[in-house]
Amino acid sequence: MSSPLTIVVGVSGGIAAYKAVNVVRAFVLAGHSVHVVATDAALRFVGRPTLEAISRNPVHSELYEGVAEVRHVAIGRSADLIVVAPATANTMAKLAAGLADDLLGNTILASAAPLVIAPAMHTEMWQNPATIANVATLRSRGVTIVGPAVGQLTGEDSGPGRMEEPDMIVATALAVVGGVGTSRGPTRITQDLAGRRVVVSAGGTREPLDPVRFLGNRSSGRQGVAVAEAARARGASVVLVAAHLEVPVPAGIEVVQVSTALELQVAVTAAMSGADVVIMAAAVADYRPAEVRNEKIKKEEQGDTLSLELVRNPDILAGLAEARAPGLVLVGFAAETERDDARLLDLGRAKALRKGTDLLVLNRVGWNEGFATESNEVIVLDATGDKVVEASGSKSSVANGILDIVASLLVRDSRT
Repeated sequence: MSSPLTIVVGVSGGIAAYKAVNVVRAFVLAGHSVHVVATDAALRFVGRPTLEAISRNPVHSELYEGVAEVRHVAIGRSADLIVVAPATANTMAKLAAGLADDLLGNTILASAAPLVIAPAMHTEMWQNPATIANVATLRSRGVTIVGPAVGQLTGEDSGPGRMEEPDMIVATALAVVGGVGTSRGPTRITQDLAGRRVVVSAGGTREPLDPVRFLGNRSSGRQGVAVAEAARARGASVVLVAAHLEVPVPAGIEVVQVSTALELQVAVTAAMSGADVVIMAAAVADYRPAEVRNEKIKKEEQGDTLSLELVRNPDILAGLAEARAPGLVLVGFAAETERDDARLLDLGRAKALRKGTDLLVLNRVGWNEGFATESNEVIVLDATGDKVVEASGSKSSVANGILDIVASLLVRDSRT
């Protein structure tokens, strides 16, 4: 393996702190030197002896211990990587504000090492506007956010906010610093897209009716952004063609803003030149108004009914399949509301054959699933319509499941 890393694992005070033990253990088994910095609250959930036994190093928690050796600065300076798991809403707020009232805050501020954060909190806290703003701030500074997943929380609560599983946290963190690991350590996320150019579309197009109204859809762009973020973490140069995203875009990704289906077609076609992979995750309008009014449509003038003439938009995905260069991997998304599993698969297979993509990601959507949610469940079909894999969980987890297959196709094509 490559040279061992010095990894600082920060543990803050939430019930998910018990999972930090497995995060530490995985880094140690991968051959790295692990130093735990725990908050006082964290040590109320997991005992110091446990963390010391697993990490094989003393646990640090006091800001004023080791003053002679300037420990509050030295730990951060020595780190090659810092991982905070779990990161509570309070800890994330302090990091976003640059506060350093404990050893963990000082360690992070004093370090130039990559920072990976695994949030864990109740759903209402994760979805609070303050937390959303803090996450956006941290991402804008290049911090990697892993999760949270969707699932059982404390008590009877369930929803987004559950800390991502330790293997995913460790794999993502190691990918950030170049995929360093061993055969014993996690290898699911590596730098297998290093040197590749990946184009991703995300969000939902809007077709204007007049200056104030449009025809649109409920896509938030979460899944597409998760794919772009995962591709970047795996070493790719990423271009994100974004249509009205409702989520922040991570740092290190080139963004092209579009609004309508026609604008998206132009942007993706241009970005496709020189790309190795194009992933069309955006929800694109099938139709647009035949006429766009220059002034607001008045209900007083229209009466009780309003008739609109719609014209069909071009099939962007099929057009990309026809125009792509040899070796380019093309991935499409198909959102369907069909409730019957067998009929859903039939729809996906027919679309995969019709579109001419290498992969088609089939996902069921509805009022409360698929769009504008933190989790997803997809079936990935190949060019012949055969099922390749099923992936479910957080949209980050699903994104990496899709990219696993994309990476395997790139390797296969390079050998032929």
